[in-house]
Amino acid sequence: MEAPPAMLAEHARLEKELADPAVHADQNAARRLGKRYAELTAVVEAHRALKEVEGDLEAAQELVQQDESFRQELGNLESRRDELEERLKLLLLPRDPNDDRDVIVEIKAGEGGDESALFAGDLLRMYLRYAERVGWQTEVIGATESDLGGYKEVSFAVKFRGMPGPGEGVWARLKYEGGVHRVQRVPVTESQGRIHTSAAGVLVMPEAEEVDVQVDPNDLRIDVYRSSGPGGQSVNTTDSAVRITHVPTGIVASCQNEKSQLQNREAALRILRARLLAAAQEEADKEASDARRSQVRTVDRSERVRTYNFAENRIADHRVNFKAYNLDQVLDGDLDAVVQALVDADTQAKLASAGS
Repeated sequence: MEAPPAMLAEHARLEKELADPAVHADQNAARRLGKRYAELTAVVEAHRALKEVEGDLEAAQELVQQDESFRQELGNLESRRDELEERLKLLLLPRDPNDDRDVIVEIKAGEGGDESALFAGDLLRMYLRYAERVGWQTEVIGATESDLGGYKEVSFAVKFRGMPGPGEGVWARLKYEGGVHRVQRVPVTESQGRIHTSAAGVLVMPEAEEVDVQVDPNDLRIDVYRSSGPGGQSVNTTDSAVRITHVPTGIVASCQNEKSQLQNREAALRILRARLLAAAQEEADKEASDARRSQVRTVDRSERVRTYNFAENRIADHRVNFKAYNLDQVLDGDLDAVVQALVDADTQAKLASAGS
């Protein structure tokens, strides 16, 4: 196995381009080139290491014919070759073009009233703690709190620190979180101690840059209104909340968290661009559309992707038959095992498709 010559040539070309100071005058273009270069570098390094090991292996096979003491070294080299072939095979699998992107996550309370809003708050904390564990940056963009705590809905951004390698970006890990999450527990409002079931919806979108989505200001209807809910006197008594409607598509984004109307407008635009990018990708790519169908827009308990059972301290992901009894740790941000099970299932499906 070896890397396609076109990839090796593209890597060499990008290396020369990135060495030119003129390229860095356009930071957006330089960032895109840098991301592609990092992706190809992993392939090129695995390719070169494999070729080197194959050369050493050929020499060791000749030496074994003369001296059996080289037999162990031969075995070590064969194991190393197998590891590198597997790594290269994984690196050459078709990649989701959004894998190195940052994301915007939206959590919405669904069936279950106040209990669902409380659960939405639990999910927010889980994702923020997980991001903290892996070293990502987070920023809450907008939130509508419920009367008893938690959130009717909340939006937040998650960003990678530095330049992600292949499969290391935020989208590559969090894209599987989209869908309906169901909780089974005794609500704080339940006096009889009965277990209730409620649900919250999670939508994960790759964050769009301005160059990804061209938004014509003439296509936007911007409404301002008075913020509602908790937030302090100045937030609730001024027309600082902003709702932006993209007229051609009917897609709407709103924000009321900031005191400044300008800040709310910028936050709403970020969400709107992410929604427009997701919609454009669904339209253009059938596979992307199929993948996003799992991120159920309607928060119906019957369309669940994961269940959180407090009585049994159990978490179960129904797409990959993952089950574990450490729900308390997962809600504290220990989400790696759950995410990895989904990543591995996706990888195996791609390998099976490549082999067919």
